[in-house]
Amino acid sequence: MADDLTRVGLTIGDPAGVGPEIVLNVMRDAAVAAKCQLVVFGDRSVLERCAVVTNQPLNCQFLTIEQWQDPGRFPTATRVEPIVIDCQAIGAQAFVPGTVSAATGDASFRYIQHAIDSALAGTIAAVTTAPINKEALQAAGHMYPGHTEMFAQRAGGERSCMMQYSPEITCTFATVHCGYAEVPGLLSQSRVLDVIELTATALRRLREREPKLVVCGLNPHAGEHGLFGNREEERIIIPAIEAARAKGIHVEGPLPPDTAFLPWKRQTTDAFVCMYHDQGHIPVKALAFDSAVNTTLGISIVRTSVDHGTACDIAWQGKARTHSLRAALDVALKLVQTAAHV
Repeated sequence: MADDLTRVGLTIGDPAGVGPEIVLNVMRDAAVAAKCQLVVFGDRSVLERCAVVTNQPLNCQFLTIEQWQDPGRFPTATRVEPIVIDCQAIGAQAFVPGTVSAATGDASFRYIQHAIDSALAGTIAAVTTAPINKEALQAAGHMYPGHTEMFAQRAGGERSCMMQYSPEITCTFATVHCGYAEVPGLLSQSRVLDVIELTATALRRLREREPKLVVCGLNPHAGEHGLFGNREEERIIIPAIEAARAKGIHVEGPLPPDTAFLPWKRQTTDAFVCMYHDQGHIPVKALAFDSAVNTTLGISIVRTSVDHGTACDIAWQGKARTHSLRAALDVALKLVQTAAHV
């Protein structure tokens, strides 16, 4: 393997969820090893316990945080064996699998912070994250709605947004983790334009051509010329679309959300710019639950994630599917490879 082997950071997510077992699964995947070297941020004792419970092998190199951060003890890139960074955030017996707790929420937060530190330092090329539990995270005092806001705070530029990407359907979001009553007040022409531009840039990298975008309206029937809502389409969304077109972006809309995702429209659309969480998440989950990838656009590092939760009802039972995690690693590598060309 070449000395320039790409290292991708991989957090194990909430230890009580399915994260540890799906991470163990991809760690032994020869197809993944052929593309990159995984640097796993978690706890050695947690992965060892999960490996026994789910009957999976654990072949890797273990390093402490101190060893990982010491250039003199930095492992050589020619080893394709995964590296596990033992963050010592939680003991293997300090939680019950499948049970939400502040302890596991804090551990998941610490894994993410160490991964971000490494990405910002340039020792890994990207970060892919296994799922966290928002209730556990906030019980530990980390008041973030999710990964997106954490990454945006640590590695954000002036603008960022969430993208749910898959070959079947891709959606980006002007607002995400907020109540519906808050959405209209969070929308502005500049915010919608930012998301359109971020989406176009990302899709150029992933599709390697000029993308075709659709912007959804906020209200039923895209407002029906002011009959529904407070003319958000006329005041905010349409001016943003016009500004994007003036910059050469191929974009249409606002389309009524109930017809925007019809099969014939999806065939000619690279991404849908959505105004709120469920407007895009519902079609993505319905059409691409196993293949969709959560990506944070506009930040200084490449970050992707699975598009599912901790699934505590099946955690540590060897039942969790790894399709989304493998897809997230593939998208991370694609974004890394194309970064120099955009």
